[in-house]
Amino acid sequence: MATIQLTKENFDETVTNHEIVVVDFWAQWCGPCRSFAPIFEAASENHADIAFGKVNTEEEQELAAAFQIRSIPTIMILRDEIVLYSQPGMLGKSQLEDVLAKTKELDMAKVREEIAKEQEKTEKPA
Repeated sequence: MATIQLTKENFDETVTNHEIVVVDFWAQWCGPCRSFAPIFEAASENHADIAFGKVNTEEEQELAAAFQIRSIPTIMILRDEIVLYSQPGMLGKSQLEDVLAKTKELDMAKVREEIAKEQEKTEKPA
């Protein structure tokens, strides 16, 4: 699958319509971003079951701010509309493949259960 240029207009729709979405927050002037681009593109071609999107932080400042992007590149992985991974810095090919494999293996019922437990803790008065 080719990478998708993500904007504030299509971000929510992309995340809603795909089980797994990998997002690369980048900028044209960023050397590590340019170095990571071929790795990201290759992964997108090898994983047709995953949506790969790129957010140009210069053009989509509002979207970058919404996800509190402070450093680029930042790689974010969402599954079932839940952010599972968000890490600044570029990943090597094997590192990216490892994170993708772990994302696919996750039991999302357990993830949602853990999120619910954390929300209960923060909602209860101390």
